[in-house]
Amino acid sequence: MRTYAGHSTAEASNELYRRNLAKGQTGLSVAFDLPTQTGYDPDHVLARGEVGRVGVPVSHLGDMRRLFQDIPLDQMNTSMTINATAMWLLALYEVVAEEQGADISKLSGTTQNDIVKEYLSRGTHVFPPGPSLRLTTDMITYTVAHIPKWNPINICSYHLQEAGATPVQEIAYAMSTAIAVLDAVRDSGQVPPEKFGDVVARISFFVNAGVRFVEEMCKMRAFGRIWDKITRERYGIENEKQRRFRYGVQVNSLGLTEAQPENNVQRIVLEMLAVTLSKDARARAVQLPAWNEALGLPRPWDQQWSLRIQQVLAHESDLLEYEDIFAGSHVIEAKVEALVTDCLAEIERIQEMGGAMAAVESGYLKSQLVSAHAERRARIEAGEEKIVGVNCFEGTEPNPLTADLDTAIMTVDPANEARVVQALHEWRDNRDEGRAQDALSGLKKTAAGDGNLFAATLECARAGVTTGEWAWALRDVFGEFRAPTGVSSAPLAVAAEAGSLLAEVREKVAKTAAELGSGKLRLLVGKPGLDGHSNGAEQIAVRARDAGFEVIYQGIRLTPEQIVSAAVAEDVHCVGLSILSGSHAELVPDVLARLRRTGVDDMPVIVGGIIPSADATALREAGVAAVFTPKDFGITEIIGRIVDEIRKANQLDPLEVPA
Repeated sequence: MRTYAGHSTAEASNELYRRNLAKGQTGLSVAFDLPTQTGYDPDHVLARGEVGRVGVPVSHLGDMRRLFQDIPLDQMNTSMTINATAMWLLALYEVVAEEQGADISKLSGTTQNDIVKEYLSRGTHVFPPGPSLRLTTDMITYTVAHIPKWNPINICSYHLQEAGATPVQEIAYAMSTAIAVLDAVRDSGQVPPEKFGDVVARISFFVNAGVRFVEEMCKMRAFGRIWDKITRERYGIENEKQRRFRYGVQVNSLGLTEAQPENNVQRIVLEMLAVTLSKDARARAVQLPAWNEALGLPRPWDQQWSLRIQQVLAHESDLLEYEDIFAGSHVIEAKVEALVTDCLAEIERIQEMGGAMAAVESGYLKSQLVSAHAERRARIEAGEEKIVGVNCFEGTEPNPLTADLDTAIMTVDPANEARVVQALHEWRDNRDEGRAQDALSGLKKTAAGDGNLFAATLECARAGVTTGEWAWALRDVFGEFRAPTGVSSAPLAVAAEAGSLLAEVREKVAKTAAELGSGKLRLLVGKPGLDGHSNGAEQIAVRARDAGFEVIYQGIRLTPEQIVSAAVAEDVHCVGLSILSGSHAELVPDVLARLRRTGVDDMPVIVGGIIPSADATALREAGVAAVFTPKDFGITEIIGRIVDEIRKANQLDPLEVPA
């Protein structure tokens, strides 16, 4: 039983962990902030506004020591949600455990370390697919030899569903990732054939459980059957225990609503039941989001509520006491068989392309997810897929839980970033600089060859190297990677028949473009900072394209300066910024100020994301034309609003065409 936690500083997060453990939590699940996840130090320009927001900043060994102070790591099962920089964070963790006097071979836990889904969904990738797979391979072979109880990779179909994946896509893409990783480890020659079963036994999965109870339970049964088939037939694993499908679950955050957020509690319970009620598809570990995650950062009390939901199920109910109560159901069996058949066909299609990494580089996987997500959004907007409180049963009594909305979520002190940066500078000033530079040189030399990178990474950790320095050393050798966006190849998701809302908005777009004499309206969709959750930005870009806009979308991880430069160079009519990490208060005013300094005052800026009401008010007062949050689920209506703001900024009369 875990809650995913970490914020502000290592000291504050340590206090939170110890408090949660005292409440009955049985493991730790560490959330790292975006600079740590993407290999930047807190003083890098791209880290601005992101330090300590969605997790804890860990810049060096000193931070890791403070994060786990008074927590005996040899007695702890620790999950670390970290991917591109996973090797680095595990090295820091190992060194802290050594300093505590722990036997490294007894450490247990998991590093997420699934880079494929970062290219497709979360966007915290750093290096190209080839070098990323090498880092994963080196880490797996190191842990199997030295930390045998550690799960060195946690293949995450969770984020695929968040990006719009159907159950078939979720299973097929996760399994294709596992095949790519296992093939790479086998072909590296670092593990003798007789030990390969130990590698397979340490592969774990992290799965999403949505609110469609039967479908999700059948999905888990299909996952287990397909994994058993692949490990037995492709890799020849005879030991049934090594073939076991080992998975944890975070129940769905995509389906949590800002409207009537109290309904999220029953959604969370239903989703948890889907992965616990059936013994043959029961998760080994469960994380539950908080009821208010669509509003902002949950408070400790909100996290406690989610923990208590699990404890009630485990200790008060009898749901865990029986054999599989769905065994023998012809309905369940037929659904599982259909999923298995469709998934194996999609896995084979990906293998014919050259495997998961080739399917990432070609853009196939991303475009499929963008398309699936667009279709889901279209069903919601059309009312075909019901969401209580959003597109049906929208009337509500006043909600006492959100009566004071500004205190219903946790906020991070804006001054925290400056303190973290100052501490980083003090760390650099006080370390043995010669040893640090020698360690970085050794890392680069190893990266340029074909040796295992873990030993060189451990030396960097001990020498006081920082997260950003470790990542930049590897960037110098491997380069960086900008993943395909999937936007240009996404098919039309919403029909524009005569009389439809999209047809009316298209008419607005065409009339406005004609009045401005610009040929087409141009919209720049920008992702400033390090927030890599691009699903919303992609859906806006696709729908704007379908409404007749020329869309400029360059993907994730841009500075305000880059966004403004692109807006001016492309002479766009509107800038749309998407931020879900909480850095909007820092980055959006920066974009506004830079636009004004270029002399552009007729280009409206709109913002979308998880933005508390007080922040939305402040952004509008700063000059933002419109703010959209998860409650604004009608994308076509949003595009219509964008046209209205363009007309207003250019002093055109309002159009009577409804939108």
